Amino acid sequence: MFDEFKKFAFKGNVVDMAVGVIIGGAFGTIVSSLVNDIIMPVFGFITAGMDFKSLKIVLSEAVTEGDKVIRPEAAIAYGNFIQNIVNFLIISISIFAAVKIISKAMSRVSKPEEEKAPEPKGPTQEELLAEIRDLLKSKETENI
Repeated sequence: MFDEFKKFAFKGNVVDMAVGVIIGGAFGTIVSSLVNDIIMPVFGFITAGMDFKSLKIVLSEAVTEGDKVIRPEAAIAYGNFIQNIVNFLIISISIFAAVKIISKAMSRVSKPEEEKAPEPKGPTQEELLAEIRDLLKSKETENI
């Protein structure tokens, strides 16, 4: 069982996938920073200083006694949802662009077989046999 696991875990595809997951996590952090630190403040400026993360619909207010929270507020945080949608769209567009660029580069490196110059065709079997026949006939007429 250990040998089977070892064969599975160290196949090229599994290692490639692990590297992709790690890079994807780092990429997600970069995109989150881009959205939180650059894009959303611009939206906040356009909307007169509104912070999208704080947008919510409060269903019930928090109940407090002094500094102690007895019951937290129940709210629908749609601003955070909007920010996550923006994150998703940026990640999707970035991945789409990367795949498009990679596929275009790969198509330039390995040209399809239709575009390659066709190899010159040799004579067919019938043509070779006809040539041999003609040679034999010419030798036969020389010997006479």
